[in-house]
Amino acid sequence: MNYSIGEAAEKMGTTTSALRYYDKKGLLPFVDRDAAGRRKFKDNDFNFLEVINCLKKSGVPIKDIGNFISLCLQGDGTLQERYDYLDQEEGALEDKVHEMQSQLDFLRFKKWYYKTSVEAGTEDIHFTPGTKFVDPTTHDQYRAKLKNSSDIRELIDLRSKKD
Repeated sequence: MNYSIGEAAEKMGTTTSALRYYDKKGLLPFVDRDAAGRRKFKDNDFNFLEVINCLKKSGVPIKDIGNFISLCLQGDGTLQERYDYLDQEEGALEDKVHEMQSQLDFLRFKKWYYKTSVEAGTEDIHFTPGTKFVDPTTHDQYRAKLKNSSDIRELIDLRSKKD
C-alpha cells in the first residue's frame, strides 16, 4: 500500500514538515516518488521512519542518523556495524536516562522540602537552629521518608484546601 506524506505523517504522529526535513537531510532515500514527484511511502518505509524517530528522540544528530540509514540500505555486510552503533547509542541513552533520573530525584526532594515548609508555614523547619542555613541532614530526612513511603505523590504533592 502507498501513503501520501500527510498519511505517513499522521500514521507516525509527526508533521509533514518533519518528513520533508528528513528527506531534505537525506534520511529518506528509500522513499519512492510518483510521476509528479510526490513522495509515496510504502508499508516497509515505516520501519525506517520508526528508527529515524527513535534516534532523533534519543538526541542522535541528523548526520549520524543518515549514516545509520545508509548502512541499513547497504545490506547484510553492515549488520555488525549497525549492531555496534546501536549498542553504543544504547549506552549513551542509558547515561542520559540515569542523569535525568538524578534530576527528577532532586526535583522531588525539593518538592518535599517546599511541601513540608508550606505545611509548617515556615522554611525554618529545615534550617539548622538559630541560622538560615539548611540543615545538612535534611536530604537524609527526605530519603528516610521516601524509603518508608509507598506513594511518592503523597510524599511530595501538596493537597489543595478543597481536598
